[in-house]
Amino acid sequence: MTQISYLLFDVFAERPFQGNQLAVVPQHLDDATMQTLANELNVAETVFLRRTGDASRPAELRIFTPRHEMPFAGHPTVGATFAIAEVLKWVPPDTKNFSLGERVGDVAVRLERKDGKLFAWLRTPPVIFESDLDRPRSAASLGLAESDLHGTLPPQIAGAGNPFLFIALKDRDAVDRAWYAVGGFDETIETYVSGIFVFCLTENGTYARMFAPMSGIAEDPATGSATGPLFAYLTKYGALDAKRSFVSEQGVKLGRRSVLHVRIDMEAGGAPNFDVGGETIFVGEGSFRT
Repeated sequence: MTQISYLLFDVFAERPFQGNQLAVVPQHLDDATMQTLANELNVAETVFLRRTGDASRPAELRIFTPRHEMPFAGHPTVGATFAIAEVLKWVPPDTKNFSLGERVGDVAVRLERKDGKLFAWLRTPPVIFESDLDRPRSAASLGLAESDLHGTLPPQIAGAGNPFLFIALKDRDAVDRAWYAVGGFDETIETYVSGIFVFCLTENGTYARMFAPMSGIAEDPATGSATGPLFAYLTKYGALDAKRSFVSEQGVKLGRRSVLHVRIDMEAGGAPNFDVGGETIFVGEGSFRT
């Protein structure tokens, strides 16, 4: 009999049992077994880590939802960064910057201690902007009227490894009333995007929800891989003020409030970088017997 250990974390959480759940398995297995275990755990994502022995790139990640593998995902990257540094101790204690190998390529991450708390950050890979979508159809897919949409921001597909459909709404009430079920768009869109991300602008950033029935997740409490592209989208359309630090609040409607911090790093003469980070809490551990 073989035992396969796993660790459980709440990512982008300010206290236990909030944020987004993550299972971390500190080994790689064959593809079928990894998908089976992800389905058995049935949290938004399960990440499998292979240790490399290189402190500058300490692990390679394989990330699975209950239904399929993801080339890149935000809360598994942030949670894995915390796990590698604080629980598994795969990097020296004074390490601040390293990268993680993912299917999308190497992702830069960093650690920051602030007021006695450890924040893990990822740098969003390059964002690709794709088609705009019809406003009336986008509203109807969420059970809303077109008047519930933001007045100027277009529904658009964009992403950094995983494409999302971003739909801007006018206020928190519209976000809370929204709901998406399979069949809201045609099969071509639903088999292409990883989720439908709805949001409104707030004083400090955004208030958001993310529906992903096509990925086996009715609603995701926190979506780091969508948050960087979200703020790239808002930057593209001039919807942000001159600040460089924002907060995206997600998962409130689910009772799992998540706080995703966003920093926009303007490189001299280049395109902006979008860093997404937050706190992670280690909440438990267990093992499978196979």
